Amino acid sequence: MIKITDGIVRNPEWRMSGPVNLEICDGEQIAICGDNAAGKTRLVEIITGHYPLLRDQVRFSFDTRISHVDRETGVRHMVSEQVRYITFRDSYGEQDGGYYLQQRWNRHSVDDDMPTVGHVLAAVAERRPGMRDRIYRTFGIRELLEKQILSLSSGELRKLQLAKTLLADPKVLIVDNPFIGLDAGMRTMLQDLLAKITRQTTLQVILVVSRHQEIPPFITHVIEVKDMTVQPKVTRQAYLSSKKPSQTVIPHVTSVVPQTYGTKDPVLVFHHVTIRYGSHTILEDLDWTVRQGECWAVSGENGAGKSTLLSLVCADNPQAYACDIELFGSRRGTGESIWDIKRRIGYVSPEMHRAYVKDIPAVDIVASGLHDSIGLYRRTRPDQRQQCLHWMELFGIQAIADRSFLKLSSGEQRLCLLARAFVKDPELLVLDEPMHGLDTANREKVREIIGKFCRRPGKTMIMVTHYEDELPDCITDRLLLKKTV
Repeated sequence: MIKITDGIVRNPEWRMSGPVNLEICDGEQIAICGDNAAGKTRLVEIITGHYPLLRDQVRFSFDTRISHVDRETGVRHMVSEQVRYITFRDSYGEQDGGYYLQQRWNRHSVDDDMPTVGHVLAAVAERRPGMRDRIYRTFGIRELLEKQILSLSSGELRKLQLAKTLLADPKVLIVDNPFIGLDAGMRTMLQDLLAKITRQTTLQVILVVSRHQEIPPFITHVIEVKDMTVQPKVTRQAYLSSKKPSQTVIPHVTSVVPQTYGTKDPVLVFHHVTIRYGSHTILEDLDWTVRQGECWAVSGENGAGKSTLLSLVCADNPQAYACDIELFGSRRGTGESIWDIKRRIGYVSPEMHRAYVKDIPAVDIVASGLHDSIGLYRRTRPDQRQQCLHWMELFGIQAIADRSFLKLSSGEQRLCLLARAFVKDPELLVLDEPMHGLDTANREKVREIIGKFCRRPGKTMIMVTHYEDELPDCITDRLLLKKTV
């Protein structure tokens, strides 16, 4: 059982709009659901003790004051291990101050002693061999054991975080946006695994989701959060029955700087491109041409090379200069700088979201797209600020323009990064999982904005997503990547 009675956070800055009353009974599997910025993450951080309460603390059915000993393994668990929380940013790997956007592809800058997947999982994997084998099979972990953490795709990182947490054998598992970054097959396998574990053990699962469509069948109850208010707990069936299709008002998208182009000229050409790291081949002998006005959907299972492909397009991957790649009519490595390339591209990705840990106003995050920087190193002119506010208004986030980026919800952060990608009216949009963490209304809004933007003359797009319903109606072509053996 988890219970909070009239809970009020000590720090007024982080309080909900009223006292929190919550009771989760033993055996119940919970989804905390709500729109972006509704207060879902804040509720979880109250449950996990991140925000201390004025009076009664959160009460659990197990003793939270002392450690306990696992009867099967004899391993002593501390309270912090009994309640595990995988946050939205954990999808992109552990945070550290040395991370930078291109680091994943700059292997020459990585120490040889960078930990591998096998090293990270070694301690927890030995505790329960039976569970280890089941989880390794589900997530395909054995094929990742020798890979360094930095080399993992965002989907592979997600699998590692989930495997590591499940192997720690917590009493309560809380996962923020559990299915982001996972391909369709892996999402199904994760649902099945959690359903089986919750049937066979006393593990209590709490999933934090932004869309009711993501609530899996093994969930028994839903707690909705609206406008920083915790709603009464209801059954999953009752909650889903109450949901109606949302009506989203889509803003009018106009050109900031009108563009004129010829038709069907190549924007991007790959000639027999192969990317290898040591003995591992990511892309092999790829021929690909993207022409002006085309909108490509790139798909493939986790680890198939989708993000690596986009890193070549955006010049973040140094191997691009050893490959036969043409972009905007010029062969890569013939004298253009990385900034010459980036000024014509609007880009958003999980790696970019991970790299943005700047405590600066949201409008400055958007303005950094004008200069293709991670931070803002130039003063924004008044006309540029208005340009940023224009795009923030289109994405429905103008009201948070002067709030710190780090104090925004993950969904609000993603909308800021999307506005950043569009702010300079780029010729080429490169969107890697652009709708991670967005609720239903915001996904539809973003999908429509992308479609309207790309239907304008001369606009070209490459988009990666694991969700077919995220693709805008402007898609003209598809590229399916398959994992190399």
